[in-house]
Amino acid sequence: MSRAGSLRGYVLVRIALMIPMVWVLLTVVFLMMRVAPGSPVSATLGGKLSPAEIAEREAALGFDRPLIVQYLDYLWDAVRFQFGTTVTDGQTIGSLIVENGGATLTLTVAALLVAIVFGLPLGLIAGRYRETIPDAFIRVFAILGYAAPPFFVGLLAQLLFAKNLDWLPASKMASPITQATAEVHTHILIIDLAIDGNWDGVWDVILHLILPATTLGLLVMGVFIRLVRVNVGQALGGDYVEAARARGVGERRVVSRHAFRNALVPVVTVMGLQAALLLGGAVLTEQTFSWPGLGTRLLQYLNSRDYIGVQGLITFFALIVVFISLIIDIVNALIDPRVRY
Repeated sequence: MSRAGSLRGYVLVRIALMIPMVWVLLTVVFLMMRVAPGSPVSATLGGKLSPAEIAEREAALGFDRPLIVQYLDYLWDAVRFQFGTTVTDGQTIGSLIVENGGATLTLTVAALLVAIVFGLPLGLIAGRYRETIPDAFIRVFAILGYAAPPFFVGLLAQLLFAKNLDWLPASKMASPITQATAEVHTHILIIDLAIDGNWDGVWDVILHLILPATTLGLLVMGVFIRLVRVNVGQALGGDYVEAARARGVGERRVVSRHAFRNALVPVVTVMGLQAALLLGGAVLTEQTFSWPGLGTRLLQYLNSRDYIGVQGLITFFALIVVFISLIIDIVNALIDPRVRY
């Protein structure tokens, strides 16, 4: 089998495996939302509307039909990327994703960049100088970063860098004047400002992004540090590294070209798994920093018991995680052809 053919077959198999995975995810989300007593409408608006008005709302949204019919409709809507309309404010989930998804995307991408830029070099240093004082400090830092709850780290960062030192903004996505003057092109504020050439606004968004992105990035950075440290340590003890040293290759080149490069393969695999961790952490981080993303809206619907809003957003998050896992599998197959077989 040719290289291209084996890769094409691997991608097709992965796409085929997505179908049962997505079906299980959608079924679990649907059942979780139906475990709560009463219908979503009565749970959200009970006590605010008369029984007749609640019955009318339930009929309009289809909650008076048999459960199996609701389930099949839910699957059909999910296939067409229609995730329903919220009960509390009447917004479609699609419009919520368009309006607030850019903020969550900005935060998660920035957090991932923070984790990669700082986590990989620290993991390399810890792996290269194992069982030394720098290794001990980096290991403790990695454990604290992974174990500390994002909302707790966020509150400490706000107290230190925003209140006491007054270096960075404490919350929000940008200053009020920047948000008021920005024209909407993509619903991603920093890109909209760049399109308009408003570089002062771009810098304002970056300043507001530093604390939440670092808080969320610490959650993933600890995983990257420990993973790179272990794999660099194992690679440095490998026969091919000893062979490179025997040929007179410099130690810096041995570490960077041989040990570190091989240590990156499992990092790419784990990076996909961390997408779910980032999205989960984004909910708490957005709430801490008043970041106007999907996590903030999800908590809003949870507090108001708007099950349609919760169901739609969780379904969207689940599909995003499945899609990212597929992308990571393909990238992994390109980096290491052995995973195709």
